[in-house]
Amino acid sequence: MKEITVTELAERAKQGTAAIVDVREPDEWTGEHVEGAVNIPLSQFMEREGELPDSDELHIMCHSGGRSSRVTQYLEQKGVDAANVDGGIIAWTQAGLPIVSG
Repeated sequence: MKEITVTELAERAKQGTAAIVDVREPDEWTGEHVEGAVNIPLSQFMEREGELPDSDELHIMCHSGGRSSRVTQYLEQKGVDAANVDGGIIAWTQAGLPIVSG
């Protein structure tokens, strides 16, 4: 499974080349998320899969990397170019990267 670090993802986000899908639940998303990310909760993923951004590569994020790794593996099996965000939003905030609250 392909993975990406939060610092690599932050650089791609700055360049406008990062399609980020956050698979956390709505209450987690509301607390904090990466600007520009799309929220498709794991519990609704199968029904909402059609809402995935149209991008060459999807960057899948969750709280710490567990749920996102499952979604990344699922997408890879379907032939989608996806990368798991190593450490999730925890690693993102620990790296001091910007977040949106609310």
